[in-house]
Amino acid sequence: MASRPRRPGFSRRAQYGVFASYVIVLAGLIVAALLLALSTFDPRTFGVVRQATAEVTTPLSSLLGWGVRGVASIPQGVGDYFGVMARNKALRAEIAANRRMTDEAKALIRENARLKALLQLRQGATDTVVTAHLVSSSAASTRRYAVLNAGSNQGVREGQPVRGPDGLIGRVVELGFNTARVLLISDPESIVPVRRVSDGLPAIAAGRGDGLIEIRAVNLANAPFALGDAFVTSGTGGIYAPGIPVARVIKPGRDTTTARGFTQPDTLDVAIVQRTFIPLPAEPR
Repeated sequence: MASRPRRPGFSRRAQYGVFASYVIVLAGLIVAALLLALSTFDPRTFGVVRQATAEVTTPLSSLLGWGVRGVASIPQGVGDYFGVMARNKALRAEIAANRRMTDEAKALIRENARLKALLQLRQGATDTVVTAHLVSSSAASTRRYAVLNAGSNQGVREGQPVRGPDGLIGRVVELGFNTARVLLISDPESIVPVRRVSDGLPAIAAGRGDGLIEIRAVNLANAPFALGDAFVTSGTGGIYAPGIPVARVIKPGRDTTTARGFTQPDTLDVAIVQRTFIPLPAEPR
């Protein structure tokens, strides 16, 4: 059997709600009738009332409008946020790509400058035997060697100096038909007579086996070495021509100091083999 809907009389609270609704509707009608009569018979007073009502309701209307606009702008704000995030992601990818292109361009510029310097050295030197590639070099061992892809078939001989565009690399110590082993100036067995560029101070550049070079003064006690002093070959010994850059001091000292070679073989791929400063004796036939 279907049940009947409950009437308001069953609940005192529902009765009060219905009664309050009637009162509010009736009061609204009375106020509307009064305002209508006032606007008809006394428009000036009605204007004052309307102005006063506007003064009271304007802040509430503004607050309500601000809230409505805020709620309405939420979807647009969310869309703008994700749009900005997408644009930022695209811009970051573009910046990363441009950075890679810039790094590649800088690398090409450095490589071109190095090759140009090597070409100028090759063209300006009259004692060049051959230009060859450095196939490998030992950078972690205490013994420091490099291998060239040129040997006796290309005119290379033991004892000949090897240099790059920035300075001395070492000298040939072993030969094959198409390869040569180079003793680097940083090897403990390497001894190169040098002089200081600023005043011609004679010294010896000896390898330390750790990639650095030890500079020792010759025939001068307590000789001072300053940071940045540059040393070049002196020509003494007849192997290395004078004036080839060798090393620069990285630690001040007296009598003995530490220097770093101008040329780092592990960063090179091309080198020049030169004739010795004093010609080697002819090989027996």
